[in-house]
Amino acid sequence: MAGSGWSTTSSRTSASSSTSDRAPGVGARALGWIRLTHPFPSILDGLVSGAIAGLAGGAADQVVRVGLAMTALQLGIGTVNDIVDAPRDAGRKAGKPIPSGLVPPNGARLLAIGCFLAGIVLAASVSSATGLLVPVIIAIGLAYDLRLKGTAWSWLPFAIGIPILPVFGWIGVASSLPIAFVVLVPAAVAAGAGLAIGNTLVDVERDRAAGISSIALRLGPARARRVGIALFGLIWVAAVGSAVAAGGGLAAVAAVALAGSIPVIAAILAGPASPGGRERAWQAEAVGLGALAALWLATVLGSGSGAG
Repeated sequence: MAGSGWSTTSSRTSASSSTSDRAPGVGARALGWIRLTHPFPSILDGLVSGAIAGLAGGAADQVVRVGLAMTALQLGIGTVNDIVDAPRDAGRKAGKPIPSGLVPPNGARLLAIGCFLAGIVLAASVSSATGLLVPVIIAIGLAYDLRLKGTAWSWLPFAIGIPILPVFGWIGVASSLPIAFVVLVPAAVAAGAGLAIGNTLVDVERDRAAGISSIALRLGPARARRVGIALFGLIWVAAVGSAVAAGGGLAAVAAVALAGSIPVIAAILAGPASPGGRERAWQAEAVGLGALAALWLATVLGSGSGAG
């Protein structure tokens, strides 16, 4: 962009200055490392597992370790996701931490290993049951990262992985699962599938342009949205209906109904939204489902019908 009257020396100096100006600072690099791990879903998963451990009667230190273990494992899975995607992101998502140069690939690999090791140690410190679940959690996450992401089967790890969150939290501090999990686990499978659909809808235009498949593209965006709304609607009916059948109080059932309505409303509003709006809707779906799981379980167990 230099003018024709600039000398070679001044052009070289200007280019050097421009490059220096564009060099990422410490704050930008730190933010890049944070973004690399996909902190929102990772921390949310840890909070859900920790909350369930609390409902199971876990001591404060157990609840914290359960939550931190799940968070660390999910941070590792999120980091591997960006490592695997880095070559493709270089041409489509240059702002991602690795393609942008904010995080070196080797550093990202070390971070993933460190997160997995931290999760393994923390889970094993809670109970042998949580320690045994760790390989299952890692395997599901890596199956998504390495094989199923970008395919029409990308929903499957979500459908299998989401039910593990409450199981991990409960079994870490209790010897057995309550009968309420007969309802909770199938509902969580549906929730995982719905979240997977919402996740693929966020990038549907970009995936189509890149020739990448997804459940949203296989069904078609409009049909995928309807399926997601239907799944969340069925979860709402199951949660409210079972809470009423269990004898939950009016306030508790109302709280369950309110939390369950969040993913339904978010999925409906996500339809005409921009990619950024669809991402915020997906985040609302995830938060609503996490709150619903904890509130529903507390309601059913509080009534005494879900114990056993």
